[in-house]
Amino acid sequence: AIRTKPGKKDLDSYTIKGTNKVVRPGDCVLMRPSDSDKPPYVARVEKIEADHRNNVKVRVRWYYRPEESIGGRRQFHGAKELFLSDHFDVQSAHTIEGKCTVHSFKNYTKLENVGAEDYFCRFEYKAATGGFTPDRCEMPYNPDDLMVQCEGCKDWFHPSCMGMTIEEAKKLDHFLCSDCSSDDDAKRSLNAFPVSPPLEPKVETKRRKR
Repeated sequence: AIRTKPGKKDLDSYTIKGTNKVVRPGDCVLMRPSDSDKPPYVARVEKIEADHRNNVKVRVRWYYRPEESIGGRRQFHGAKELFLSDHFDVQSAHTIEGKCTVHSFKNYTKLENVGAEDYFCRFEYKAATGGFTPDRCEMPYNPDDLMVQCEGCKDWFHPSCMGMTIEEAKKLDHFLCSDCSSDDDAKRSLNAFPVSPPLEPKVETKRRKR
């Protein structure tokens, strides 16, 4: 007779050993890396299942830290920034050492206090190619960085995303982002410059409330 292997069963939760923290699908967790010098990996739990021996496994979608991405950490990446990757894995639930929260960028900037378990994500990352979506710097500032405001669309930009150094940005009298300056060229050829008092450029460092 052929003995069929008892199947896996899906679990709706897993309690982290030695704690009262309950992990459910959709939660973000910290996972112990094999190299103990590294910070824990961050992942989103997609599914929890137990095999016939009651070993609990989690299917996870990894978050990458900027330094783990192909391009490395860039000027505008925040200290607690993560990228949601398209890299999935099945891991033993034993390696979960805690829970964390990955906020949207907007919600992260509204936090009164950023705790050790708070992270944010504004980009999705393709692990194979190193590509990002969205591919322009959405909300393009590290809250500690200098930014310049475009006089056209009133958006704030990082000098580095616009190919300028901070020193160059500080010397600017006017700043138009590339989208607005291409519109501006079109308008410019149609009529002469309007004479208007020069605007004081707004250049300031935005800081999150500590």
